[in-house]
Amino acid sequence: GDKKTPVEWQADNIHYLSVEAQKRQYPKLAELLPYHHYCRKNIGYLYAIQQGADCILETDDDNLPLPQFGQNLHPEVQGDLVNGSDWVNVYRYFTDRLIWPRGNPLDTIHDTGHIVGVSRETCPIQQFLADGDPDVDAIYRLLYQDEVYFDHRPPIILEVGSWCAFNSQNTVFWKEAFPALYLPSHVSFRMTDIWRSFVAQIVLWSEQKKLCFSSATVQQIRNQHDLMHDFSDEVTGYLNNRRICEILLNEMQTWKKAMPMAQKVQLAWRALYQHQFIEKRELDILDCWIDMARIPV
Repeated sequence: GDKKTPVEWQADNIHYLSVEAQKRQYPKLAELLPYHHYCRKNIGYLYAIQQGADCILETDDDNLPLPQFGQNLHPEVQGDLVNGSDWVNVYRYFTDRLIWPRGNPLDTIHDTGHIVGVSRETCPIQQFLADGDPDVDAIYRLLYQDEVYFDHRPPIILEVGSWCAFNSQNTVFWKEAFPALYLPSHVSFRMTDIWRSFVAQIVLWSEQKKLCFSSATVQQIRNQHDLMHDFSDEVTGYLNNRRICEILLNEMQTWKKAMPMAQKVQLAWRALYQHQFIEKRELDILDCWIDMARIPV
């Protein structure tokens, strides 16, 4: 919950953490995280981890679950393995339309790599798509206003070294990837989950694990947005996402194989701090979150 949530809100089969419950259960983290902000999801992640979750499937409040939502989930995925490009516009494998994920550099929206074969891979992070009004950037929405429905096809698995931004709209994290769940609080609202996705990918690559994208299991009926405000919030990504990924690649080269994933996550965010993409207070929240989740470092 956040301060705008009705005080008496409740629903069947929901473990709801009100603002007061957050303060009681996680006093330090509840104080560090800003209110009226998407990043308070970090407390939800923390609660699920402490309850012994094996996987966390996150979504947004403007998504309508389809019948296949949350069904047949498994960390081992069989799909089409894609390689041959530094950046991959995964959406093009699910539709013939020109559409691209929010967060991919604009000069890469035509880059798709190529399918090198069918493979069965461990994918600790799995992005499922959204029909209707999928997660795209403000430029796309300013240009096109009709709905999009993706094809149902086998999953696309990205080979190590091929970037594609993923979001927090309909995404599964398996237990081994829980350290990568952390959403930064003091960055552009439209980049918080995108920059998380880059950190998550680099730590997966360091362990030779892969990211996959699967067909839509929700339909988004999007909350109202000011598209020009979204555009303004996305400018830092349009200009810097490629550089951020270069920094993370260089940082990965310094890691030892035996490092715990949580330590790699901390080092990745510290590298972005050293290059002035995030603030020092972000690291304080991250360290608090990892400590409270009792994730080894």
